[in-house]
Amino acid sequence: MNITYNPKGVGDVLIFPIKKADKQHVKYETFGPIVKITDEENNVLGYNFFEASKHFTIDENGKHPLNEKVLNNMKSLFKEYGLNDSLDFDLTPKFVVGYVISKTQHENADKLSVCEVDVGDTILQIVCGAPNVEKDQKVVVAKVGATMPSGLNIQPTKLRGVPSNGMICSKKELGLSQPSEEKGIYVLDSSYKVGEPFTF
Repeated sequence: MNITYNPKGVGDVLIFPIKKADKQHVKYETFGPIVKITDEENNVLGYNFFEASKHFTIDENGKHPLNEKVLNNMKSLFKEYGLNDSLDFDLTPKFVVGYVISKTQHENADKLSVCEVDVGDTILQIVCGAPNVEKDQKVVVAKVGATMPSGLNIQPTKLRGVPSNGMICSKKELGLSQPSEEKGIYVLDSSYKVGEPFTF
């Protein structure tokens, strides 16, 4: 979950996107310096905080992960201006280094593998369609709750009847340059530590 602050390009506005709009029609409500953005079904798409430098201490410009300090400031502003929305977000890293403990063939699909992946604090079962996924690899895992650069939100799902909780990512899915001859997931070298956040 990221915030963006670009005072030179956009102005003194802190942008907090939550969900990509599936439909064209969006609505805007103003609560003091806060603009709440929703779709036509009242799903919250995000918030814009105007005069951001008055309310937040922003150490760096550009796009960066939401942290607890900024989130607490948002909650205070919500309370001050009568916006009763919940801001209960899980701030643990959503892109982490994983280690493939095991790989088995999917029982209902020839091109899918069922992987057990250690992500440091737990072991996830992830169904993966990459041809190059193998046991004992270090990989990039998008955990449940992650938002991909494409806007896709990672949720628990079933692929051909088998539960999958996360995604083992390719460079392309992470928005990184991937040579055309390099197929499949992004395999990390041994210098990465299992469970550590992966930044890109």
